[in-house]
Amino acid sequence: MRVDSFDFDLPQHCIALRPHNPRDEAKLLFVPGEEPFQDHSVLDLPAFLEPGDALVFNDTKVIPAELSGDRVRGDIRAGIHFNLHKREDLSTWRAFARPAKKIQLGDVIEFGPDFSADVTEKGDAGEVCLRFNCDGPALDRAIATVGHIPLPPYIASKRAEDEKDKADYQTIYAREEGAVAAPTAGLHFTDRLFEKLDAHGIERHFATLHVGAGTFLPVKADDTDDHKMHSEWGEISPELATSLNAVHERGNRIIAVGTTSLRLLESATGKDGIIRPFCGDTDIFITPGYTFRAIDGLMTNFHLPKSTLFMLVSALMGRERMQAAYAHAIEGGYRFYSYGDSSLLLPNRD
Repeated sequence: MRVDSFDFDLPQHCIALRPHNPRDEAKLLFVPGEEPFQDHSVLDLPAFLEPGDALVFNDTKVIPAELSGDRVRGDIRAGIHFNLHKREDLSTWRAFARPAKKIQLGDVIEFGPDFSADVTEKGDAGEVCLRFNCDGPALDRAIATVGHIPLPPYIASKRAEDEKDKADYQTIYAREEGAVAAPTAGLHFTDRLFEKLDAHGIERHFATLHVGAGTFLPVKADDTDDHKMHSEWGEISPELATSLNAVHERGNRIIAVGTTSLRLLESATGKDGIIRPFCGDTDIFITPGYTFRAIDGLMTNFHLPKSTLFMLVSALMGRERMQAAYAHAIEGGYRFYSYGDSSLLLPNRD
């Protein structure tokens, strides 16, 4: 499909630079399969779910994955920045470098006293492989010491990261360190909202997908068939797979909280609709024409024009339906992107 068929006009004032406070009072646009759109608050979420339905959250935890250092080559030093996006082993990360043009294999990058890395690979679009001089927990501590929260470019271009972002850009249930971007649909959840969901009989389940910086990369191809997704590591335990299959067996729905949870669930599900344990990388790219196997709905924020995520929601609800929903959101003053408002997408049940 043509990438430009997923374009739309988005006024700059719609881009949220800070989250709503309190989180759970952000706007929620309910998008059913056919009926009119409905404007609500995130706190109203339980009203659209039935006892026994299950929400699946991504419990990944954002690490301070934006690093600044000096590229050292002989007597020459030059400043350079990296966004880590995927861990390869105990001492190695893939990262996006800027500026990347002058970086070479074998360059040494110094990030601080006794903390450095060698450039072992150089790929396309500014991607490099960094092998650090420490590994395991020692590397995690070093990154935490010198790194910064990797705010999305559409926020970072308008303001600097600050202390508030350390809490704002993290879900309250984050526990598995490894993401370099937040699963932002989950940022709306609070203990108060969890109590309302519990009282309504809604199940809560947690999977892990370490979100990579590739989620922010623009689609440069003209056709969706020519775009390649960056892979991300995820895990669905055997216990979680069993619990979610039981949800469908009794006739209830599985609602993914965020596109990351959705992509992981779909990666773990066969054509028979059975969710299986999963541990490994996924680069699943969902566009219109895809047949969903695992999920029955999606709670998600509002996404970039021509992005892979807007293609995903168009696959779930239909491109024209989502274009209309986004037009409604823009006219209604909804806030877009990572710190923005939310939507609940529930297609018609077959």
